[in-house]
Amino acid sequence: MSHTQKWKVTCPKLQRVQEKAQANKQEQFTSLAHHLTVEALLRSYRRLKASSAPGMDGLTKAGYGKHLMGNLKELHARLRRGAYRASPALRHWIDKANGEKRPIGLLTTEDKIVQGAVVEILSCIYEEDFYGFSYGFRPCRSQHRALRALQSFLQKGQVNWVLDLDLKGCFDNISHQSLQSTLQHRVTDRSMARLIGKWLKVGVVEADGRREKGKVGTPQGAVISPLLANIVLHEAMDQVIHHWRQHKARGEVYVVRYADDCVLGFEYEADAHALKSVLEASLADYGLSMNEAKTRLIRFGRKWPSKGEKSETFDFLGLTHIAGKDRQGRYLVIRKTMRKRIHRSLKIIVEWCSKHRHAPVRWQWVELNRKLTGHYNYYGVRGNFAALARFRGRIRQIWFNALMRRSQKSKKAKVHHLVDEVFVLAKPRITHSEGWLMLKPGYLAGRAGCGNAARPVL
Repeated sequence: MSHTQKWKVTCPKLQRVQEKAQANKQEQFTSLAHHLTVEALLRSYRRLKASSAPGMDGLTKAGYGKHLMGNLKELHARLRRGAYRASPALRHWIDKANGEKRPIGLLTTEDKIVQGAVVEILSCIYEEDFYGFSYGFRPCRSQHRALRALQSFLQKGQVNWVLDLDLKGCFDNISHQSLQSTLQHRVTDRSMARLIGKWLKVGVVEADGRREKGKVGTPQGAVISPLLANIVLHEAMDQVIHHWRQHKARGEVYVVRYADDCVLGFEYEADAHALKSVLEASLADYGLSMNEAKTRLIRFGRKWPSKGEKSETFDFLGLTHIAGKDRQGRYLVIRKTMRKRIHRSLKIIVEWCSKHRHAPVRWQWVELNRKLTGHYNYYGVRGNFAALARFRGRIRQIWFNALMRRSQKSKKAKVHHLVDEVFVLAKPRITHSEGWLMLKPGYLAGRAGCGNAARPVL
């Protein structure tokens, strides 16, 4: 009944770990390090992206693969005798849409391989613990599955209030002590704990050579960081929400979480305020807090908007959600591309066209079609066709203006002919036409412990 596929491992030994974790939710795993075999390291190496940037040693995936089996055997030997040493991440800063800078850590290929193998082992355990409404950085799950679940409970659930919740610097503020304590609830293998502790404390190196050791948070850009964050958020948020709505909620409560972005739907306003207070106290125990600038409670649902009032909206995973109506006047959750995302994409296209205006027109056309296709593949959800068409129109105009500046002798008629008849840009299309999910049967059903009606696990 699930709209997400069940993740299964290919290694028979890890399948037994997964079965044991599924059979007993309180099971503690005391011996996992022996699963870090050469075969596990080889699987992790194959999962690496060939285009990923190198770390401190400057060694890429291709360079490491020249003597692959020899390198993996030597790495496995160091892991077995405890001689493996984590390398600090090379920190780079990238621009954000609001003008700020975001730090990204570039790990060495060797660290990526070991972390990928550890993630495979830990996922066998924690994928059995995570709830269905957690979608971020999990196998067989994606942003569009989270968006589909969100639209389903907004459209079909008893939702009158929406809490758009955002955490403040989630990856940067997680307490190491709380993280290691949370891991010990399921994983008591000292070798695993020592490995994870090395990655947390090794720190980063700036471009100018300055070294900073990790005192708080998970390493940005590390392969293992999303899983560690999900483990903490599972205990700090997911378990709290699920237990609270089963035992204390007066009405329906729905939730969808993608990493540190979370949207909750409520039937009653009092439930929203009460759960928000409980979450604030729980998050504080793990060194986390809500971003008050982005966290807000709004009216949203079938009873909103009323006559003479505008609908309140919220953003989630690049789409703006609006409580509107269809052509027949029935309630419909409308989704449109976020305005900030459109402006950011157009700014990138303007810079790209200005830089490559003198390149062959056919090459420009192919590259622009690739960019448009990528945009359609993500934002091509039902009801967003008009926004896609406007985006294509803006791209066409930007490209036209760039081609006109190739020469002082450019003629409008000729450029119009090239853009509109010879090299026609890819037309918008809906790539995600899935319908809404059913809220009652199968994996979406949950029973309130206080005897209330069944509540969906959304």
